[in-house]
Amino acid sequence: MNDILSAPFLTEMVRTTANMYAHGWDERNGGNISWMLDESELSPYLDVNAVVRDLPTGFEAPSLDGRYFLVTGTGKYFKNVAHDPAKNLGLLRLADGGRNARLLWGLTDGGKVTSEFPAHMMSHAARLAVDPLSRVVLHCHPSNLLAMTYVHDLDERAFTRTLWQMCTECIMVFPDGVNVLPWMLCGTNEIGQATAEKMKTARLVVWAQHGIYGAGRDLDETFGLIETAEKAAEIYLKIAHLPRLATITDDQLRQIADHLRLIPRDGWLD
Repeated sequence: MNDILSAPFLTEMVRTTANMYAHGWDERNGGNISWMLDESELSPYLDVNAVVRDLPTGFEAPSLDGRYFLVTGTGKYFKNVAHDPAKNLGLLRLADGGRNARLLWGLTDGGKVTSEFPAHMMSHAARLAVDPLSRVVLHCHPSNLLAMTYVHDLDERAFTRTLWQMCTECIMVFPDGVNVLPWMLCGTNEIGQATAEKMKTARLVVWAQHGIYGAGRDLDETFGLIETAEKAAEIYLKIAHLPRLATITDDQLRQIADHLRLIPRDGWLD
């Protein structure tokens, strides 16, 4: 059996958590990641039938039964993942229709998975129904997107259009737009269900006055989605108080979409 610390999925998770912390997106124990993996990726590094302990999930996810996930632990700091992956991460398999998680590796201090685990799993289920190759759900607290929710209309179309107008690349990266939830209590099944519903139509869901959820096929894609939206929000905040003398017009956004053969969110361009 190979050393799991050398597994590509683990080294990539370590690299991503460190990068997110360096960006200032995951202060203290803020933020969480879940990455769905295939058994073929895991079997060279651990016995997938050797269960360490069971972790009740508090929800049901029949469509994810038997799936494997690498997740961050609750109360864990992203800055510490690189120093002790086995303490700060957990590798598990959902069982009993999603009502239980079988811990296969990690959380060596007796810890539990992220408190946002239900929201992550509900979002995974929603995205898989849209894109069978979706694998990652990532939650963090980017400062500019968070600040934008205090001063901008939270209408999803208006929010997305502002971001699209800030950087030429935005409509390239997220033509499906950004969905927005008003403030809700985090760590509950209710916000998980609301987020999953929003995930049916977009890979980015902003939690007003809190942060953002992103979904993608791998860590790079998901990180890049949030990174691009955050850059656009930063530009918006730098110019929002100034007279707007120029912008990227809807016709120009259509030119970008046509050139790249993208389909922007229906009805979101004038």
